[in-house]
Amino acid sequence: MRVLGLDPGLRVTGWGIIDMVDNRLRYIADGVVRSDSGLSLAERLVQLHEGVGRVIAQWTPEEAAVEETFVNKNPSSTLKLGQARGVVMLAPALAGLAVGEYSPAMVKQAVVGTGRAVKEQVGVMVRTLLPGCLVSSPDAADALAVAICHAHHRATARRLAQAVGR
Repeated sequence: MRVLGLDPGLRVTGWGIIDMVDNRLRYIADGVVRSDSGLSLAERLVQLHEGVGRVIAQWTPEEAAVEETFVNKNPSSTLKLGQARGVVMLAPALAGLAVGEYSPAMVKQAVVGTGRAVKEQVGVMVRTLLPGCLVSSPDAADALAVAICHAHHRATARRLAQAVGR
């Protein structure tokens, strides 16, 4: 199963692609989609949507996963992040992909083993779990962590379904 992980942001949205075969994870690619801060909000959202669409077209994932938005102290920033997240979720949904959603704590728990891990720990564990992964940016590392989290949750769900089916 090929998974696209997305770490949404209005300025920079990280993306990462992994393959999961049996219980093995394999790094495929990562990067970021940037929006031009000099443009209107609507134009920036178009840039994000089109950028994620290009990633989907190039790498043909089977499923996608997006990190849930955390609430900032600034309501305006939270609203803009939520709008960016909505657009980032829309792109894979329009492509017919199932889209999973995970809280930052769930992602950290799945990758590091604790929901209170710091960003650097997540990056180190992503590189450990995905040999050969260079990770182009912290946003891409977070996106790969989201993809890893989704792959682990899907594998667990599949094993449970098989156990119930016996």
